[in-house]
Amino acid sequence: MRELAGQYWELTKPRVVALIVFTAIIGMFLARQELPSLWVLVFGSLGIWLASASAAAINHLLDQRIDAVMARTAHRPLPTGSLTPRQVLLFAVGLGVLSMLVLGLLINPLTAALTFASLIGYAIIYTGYLKRATPQNIVIGGLAGAAPPLLGWAAVTGEIHPHALLLVLIIFVWTPPHFWALAIFRKDDYARAMIPMLPVTHGVEYTRWQILFYTLLLIAATILPFATGMSGLFYLGGALVLGGVFLYYAIRLFNPPDPMYPMRVFNYSIIYLMALFAFLLIDHYIDPEPAAQVMQAGLSFEKVG
Repeated sequence: MRELAGQYWELTKPRVVALIVFTAIIGMFLARQELPSLWVLVFGSLGIWLASASAAAINHLLDQRIDAVMARTAHRPLPTGSLTPRQVLLFAVGLGVLSMLVLGLLINPLTAALTFASLIGYAIIYTGYLKRATPQNIVIGGLAGAAPPLLGWAAVTGEIHPHALLLVLIIFVWTPPHFWALAIFRKDDYARAMIPMLPVTHGVEYTRWQILFYTLLLIAATILPFATGMSGLFYLGGALVLGGVFLYYAIRLFNPPDPMYPMRVFNYSIIYLMALFAFLLIDHYIDPEPAAQVMQAGLSFEKVG
């Protein structure tokens, strides 16, 4: 029984889903100056986790042929025969229905609708179509994976706020350099599975340039929370340091010291996102209106001058 439970647990991609729920929870805390209610925090997180786990299970189901020929995924429950497609489908549908009930009845309809759209975007549009159709799959499909902070924000406020969309933008721009670093390392796997990832279709050198371009774009995007008054100097300093390290990794990727280096870039990108959102959260509570104060000080200085 424990082994069977472990197989179902693996279907949920726990490490990936943990990052999704983490960014959603940060969205909840950033939505208002006061702390979110325990009700919203618990049931909002639960509903988003259930939907993310459902999407992950559908990903397993649709990718079973691919998983069977890739070294990274050959151990998964479907390729090994530990679970049947019917079991996975029932599990995924059950999680998805439960997530909609939790979010729709216990949180609010907007959060349920946005979460459902994200689930369909990742599990069906990206996994079922885009992944096999274009080397820009991760760019186009990345919007679904970037939604969690918006979901958390909507769970608290019941609305779509421009600041929440800034958080979505950051994750959207972060996704290509994050995933393409892994794709470089797993290039042969993707080629064997006939998946048109960028390193397979355009080569590793071109992908390195794209990673550098998106890293620069990411640094610019992470300045926007400060520029719009959403966050302050504490966040800005953290974002610039984190971005500088990411840029170093992206540049070094052109002349990597060893074959494992793309995986180090990939692993840093996960640490980067978690640390960036942690800076946002800390900044939110230590300095409520910092950017506005800085701008006001600048205007005062101009008047005095």
